[in-house]
Amino acid sequence: MGIEIDRERFDEADYPRFTERLERCLEALRRLLERPGFGVGPRTIGAELELFLVDEDGRPLARNQAILEDAGDPRLTLELDRFNLEVNPSPSSLAGRPLTALGGELEGALASVRATARAHGGRVAMVGILPTLGEEDLHRGAITDAPRYRALDWSLSRVRAEPFQIEIAGRDPEPLRVVRDNIVMEGANTSFQVHLRVDPADYVRSFNAAQLATAPVLAAAGNSPLFLGRVLWEETRIALFEQTADDRDTPARERLVSRVAFGTDWLRGSVLELFEESVRHHEPLLPICGDQDPLAAVADGGMPRLDELRLHQGTVWRWNRAIYDAGYGGHLRIEMRPLPAGPTVVDMLANAAFLLGLTLALASEAEDWTDRLLFARAHANFYDAARLGLEAELTWLGPDGAPERVGAAELVGRLLPTARRGLVTAGVDADEADRLLGVIADRVAAGQTGAVWQRRTLAALEREGEPGRERALVAMLQRYLELQAGGEPVHTWPVQG
Repeated sequence: MGIEIDRERFDEADYPRFTERLERCLEALRRLLERPGFGVGPRTIGAELELFLVDEDGRPLARNQAILEDAGDPRLTLELDRFNLEVNPSPSSLAGRPLTALGGELEGALASVRATARAHGGRVAMVGILPTLGEEDLHRGAITDAPRYRALDWSLSRVRAEPFQIEIAGRDPEPLRVVRDNIVMEGANTSFQVHLRVDPADYVRSFNAAQLATAPVLAAAGNSPLFLGRVLWEETRIALFEQTADDRDTPARERLVSRVAFGTDWLRGSVLELFEESVRHHEPLLPICGDQDPLAAVADGGMPRLDELRLHQGTVWRWNRAIYDAGYGGHLRIEMRPLPAGPTVVDMLANAAFLLGLTLALASEAEDWTDRLLFARAHANFYDAARLGLEAELTWLGPDGAPERVGAAELVGRLLPTARRGLVTAGVDADEADRLLGVIADRVAAGQTGAVWQRRTLAALEREGEPGRERALVAMLQRYLELQAGGEPVHTWPVQG
């Protein structure tokens, strides 16, 4: 987030000072966007991978700080709950074989954290939601012992002023209902986030393209069907994260947008609108001011850090989020947040290739389809894909340019050549694009995402007499981790009771 978080509570006087600095940051960014050449540069990609730590029985292992310290790997950072860590690979050029390079760095970091976790009696699990999490694991004491996370917990609770209520209806007959007075359940979600650097002149159409592309990619990437013993959405993370970080009280839900949301409309003017929306719609959670005046930095011809804006933006979790970074000469990125962690590195790279390629290809014709397709359709697509995965029906523009309903599996097949064109046109080697998009094609042909494999395996174990769902979930996770260690993509995994 840029600013070191070293406080856990804030005074009422902190908020107006921070809000005033946010306004200065917005004005500094507006002036920066008018500066010739700002943000222009080669396309690059980056990623963040969130992990679960588990013990030998597949239960959450609350040792992230000790494992981080012992690993000594600068690519690793803490995450919200004590059983989470995050991997931050280095960004790289999009041209050439970027995803092969990303995969190599991920494997290196995973080897480091796995070796260290073993010394603590643990393992690493890459999965959107850990199937063996229980309500007893999710309490305030499970939040990582760091000021940043305690401050976030205090601040969200302060703004909301009522307990967090989670209710998700899924494939099981009874919906999940849980009430918590803290944000610990945010850490029940782990994702594989992909970053794409975009020139300011291309940002509007690229961001809209990412919004449109997200649904079919998510439908083919589901890996979070289980939470607290219930079979819920194919990507339960989407519903869970939105509800666990929702700072609106009950009356406000009818008139305000949540801090975690897909968005409110197509982007029409400039990237500045996305930052302004975050400031206008959402109260500051961490009102800590930096030591740089952003307007003075711009006036001097420098690159402002925009500390306060970046800190605030880091507490507004749009599924596709605008990022400003003063590094690398100053630039803008799209942070694509919807993809789950796992099942394997190759699966995650394939998901990233599909999302990046489709975004790049759709951006070239964005003005046309944003006029023809209501944003409400893209919004509905996103949540239908999260709920139903490859079984969803999505709205897309047909050959005649009119919206039509298409099964997600069929639509993914139609869109893979488009994604390939987007990657190759951007300079990605054709063989890399073909290899990774081929994984998506084979996954859809097999009808087996990570979510489908988890559901099928759980059902098989229960049919064959595994005593109780809790025991079946443990057995399923053990098989998942064995197959994950083998590294083969999830569509090849056998389903055995």
